[in-house]
Amino acid sequence: MDPDSANACFPYKLMDLVTSQMAKTTIATVVFTSCYYYETDTDVKVSTVNFSKPDTAVVKLNDAGAPKKKKKTIYLTFDDGPNKGTKNMMHIVQDEEIPVTLFIVGEHVYGSTAQNAIFDSLVTCKYFEIANHSFTHAFKNKFAKFYQIPDSVLNDFKRCADSLHLTANIIRTPGRNIWRTGLINRTDINSSKAAADSLFANGYTIAGWDLEWHYDNQLKLTNTSDEMMQQIDSMFTNAKTKTSDHLVLLAHDQVYEDPADSIELRQFIIKLKAKNEYNFEQVSRYPHLKN
Repeated sequence: MDPDSANACFPYKLMDLVTSQMAKTTIATVVFTSCYYYETDTDVKVSTVNFSKPDTAVVKLNDAGAPKKKKKTIYLTFDDGPNKGTKNMMHIVQDEEIPVTLFIVGEHVYGSTAQNAIFDSLVTCKYFEIANHSFTHAFKNKFAKFYQIPDSVLNDFKRCADSLHLTANIIRTPGRNIWRTGLINRTDINSSKAAADSLFANGYTIAGWDLEWHYDNQLKLTNTSDEMMQQIDSMFTNAKTKTSDHLVLLAHDQVYEDPADSIELRQFIIKLKAKNEYNFEQVSRYPHLKN
């Protein structure tokens, strides 16, 4: 057969066609195999997309829309200032940037130039709420005598308010854990009841406390910051506070003249701040406080 003839070309063309088709098949196989192994090695998953329109659309909300857990509120209060420990306490509160309430003794403000200057610093700092702790601190700790005459008690608190230009009527009675608010009426020592009732009748709100950070005769703290944390947790857990989810803590300025006790105070505040469940407020924001 003439290889140049048209018919002669047919077997060669057929062979070329077969060869070409085999090459394409081989390439496709290689590509498919490569893609298969690529998917397998990289664990790429392909999701099926359904383009059909559902009869009912179901919207699933994420956790961000869920209600937040209610926080418990702690009211840090410091009594008896200004005194030798007030400055250390003041710096710690300013550093940690938390709101606190100070129950000030009027006579202490005028005790020295330094005490007067500290008081001025407290008044101008946003972290401190100034409240009334009487002018003489119950005639310099003569508690039984002080509370015998209700009018004398009332005048002592009025004198403090006038001398310090206090506008809020929130007070704390010296040496007595007395409460007189819109909802709470409690007197720890019955002989002080008449004086407390007189104060409340004259427009004063009396804030006591739920927990005290005690100190000894040498003005040293008797509990560590960890022990105080445990007490606070326990009081909330066992519903031992006057108002549910609210705790008023009493501390005293004079203790923090001691460097070691100042460190305990700072650590205590840092630990409280680290617990997301706790919030800080000043006493004026205590629930149902008549002011």
